[in-house]
Amino acid sequence: MKLVVLAPNWLGDAVMALPAVADVRRHFAAARLHVAARPAVAALFQMVEGVDGVVTLPGRGGLGMLRTWRDDVAALAAGGFDTALLLPNSFAAAWLASRAGIAERWGLATDLRARLLTRAVPRPRGAGHQAAYYQALVAALGVPSGPRHARVRVPAIAATPALPALPSTYVVLAPGAAYGKAKQWPVERFAELGSALIAGGGAVVLVGSRADAATCARIARDIATPDPARCVNLTGQTSLAALAAVLAGADAVVSNDSGAMHLAGAVGAPVVALFGATNEHRTAPLVCGPEAPPVQVLTTTAWCRPCMLRECPIDHRCMTGITASAVARAVATAATHARPAASAALARHGAPA
Repeated sequence: MKLVVLAPNWLGDAVMALPAVADVRRHFAAARLHVAARPAVAALFQMVEGVDGVVTLPGRGGLGMLRTWRDDVAALAAGGFDTALLLPNSFAAAWLASRAGIAERWGLATDLRARLLTRAVPRPRGAGHQAAYYQALVAALGVPSGPRHARVRVPAIAATPALPALPSTYVVLAPGAAYGKAKQWPVERFAELGSALIAGGGAVVLVGSRADAATCARIARDIATPDPARCVNLTGQTSLAALAAVLAGADAVVSNDSGAMHLAGAVGAPVVALFGATNEHRTAPLVCGPEAPPVQVLTTTAWCRPCMLRECPIDHRCMTGITASAVARAVATAATHARPAASAALARHGAPA
């Protein structure tokens, strides 16, 4: 059996799909298991144990697919797969697998695509967390569910010479979130937190995508420190593997509900997750295993949350109600779990522990 799993397109969703991928790997132990993914998340699956190969889908999602679908079909067809498991709910995912000539196509009967599937599974009800949603899909296909853990290995090659030297100990701040500003803790609070951590003798490392460059530059500018080496801004400078290494080496990671938050949990970092507009019961970060530090989720009691809106139509009280002092206390608690895991991760990618 040569099986390909079509992965979700967003980093956070891809991490939350890892328990289901692990279930498939255990159940089809003799199969060749590949994952097909967009370039933004393909590197994640190169760091996942049990994945035999990764197919990068070069086309574009959304309306861009109308111009690039042939490239995706060619990439899938070249793999010679006999079975495709579709984690995305879209019609496009089933159509690509069908056009690629993959005989067995398994997935949820959503988006008017049931006729393109050879095994169409009804949408699960009451799955709760997104990871449970993916596991419910594979369970309906006869694959037993295992632990809801997401484990990502940090490769030694993740150390990138172009990156500046990191402090010996540090807290990562991840202020971005792709879905919209309603998910983001205010930048002035991140700056206040960073200043407090540095005043207490610590150091901070800012991470994010290129889209977060302006936000992180403002935070770095507003953090009060007499020593610039204690505030390192890596925004837009890290590959996914290098980001995994930076997160794994942290004493704590403070993040909005974002891909960085999910990746931090998967590499074993102590996570302080800030939730406002989105639902922590559906997308709280997973941990990498039973030995992992617990995730600390901070929320407020705002009556309007979780609204799931991209922009707040009122005063953003769900996020402004989370104070920098509350997050600093959570960081202090998280850091008590950090050093053994952080030291091991740092040693793997060549930084001083």
